[in-house]
Amino acid sequence: MNIRIPTLLAIMFAMFASLVARAEKPDAKVQEAIDAKVKIIKTWAADPVLVGAVKEQNATLPAEYAAMTQDKWKSLTVVDPFVRAFSKNAAGQFLKGKKDDFVAEAFLSAANGMKVGFLAKTTNWSHQGKPKHDEPMKGQTWQGEIEVDESSGVQCVQVGVPVLDGDKPIGSLVVGLNVSKMKQ
Repeated sequence: MNIRIPTLLAIMFAMFASLVARAEKPDAKVQEAIDAKVKIIKTWAADPVLVGAVKEQNATLPAEYAAMTQDKWKSLTVVDPFVRAFSKNAAGQFLKGKKDDFVAEAFLSAANGMKVGFLAKTTNWSHQGKPKHDEPMKGQTWQGEIEVDESSGVQCVQVGVPVLDGDKPIGSLVVGLNVSKMKQ
């Protein structure tokens, strides 16, 4: 049988795309590891560095943040000074200090869903209107399904926890956990 290379590549791409598109639920072992990580992530969200950064952005939204749109955000490169500032600020540095083999991504958002700090540029500027932000803003922990994350390219499960000022949710912390590390 003589299959041409472009045809073979198209078939391989279609098979890969179907695997990537399929989201799944974690098995019991992985869910136990996720639950343990969520407890740790909640302590991060309560740290004065993250709470203070969210409170500050909620109180005073810089003009360039207010002018940012999803389309503008997507057009910026990872080396753009505006983007880099979020990984270099105190919140970004805090998250960088928490990165380990289990953490594929992490981002902190203000009440309006706009970014406060992160490990690396996120796919979206604002996650307002998405459960990963909206559920923590109700004081709830949120967990997505296992899927390949757009921004990190790793098979992850995202979890979102509230950033609290006392008992009041003021922002969200979303962490993408590397599922392959949890299966080991």
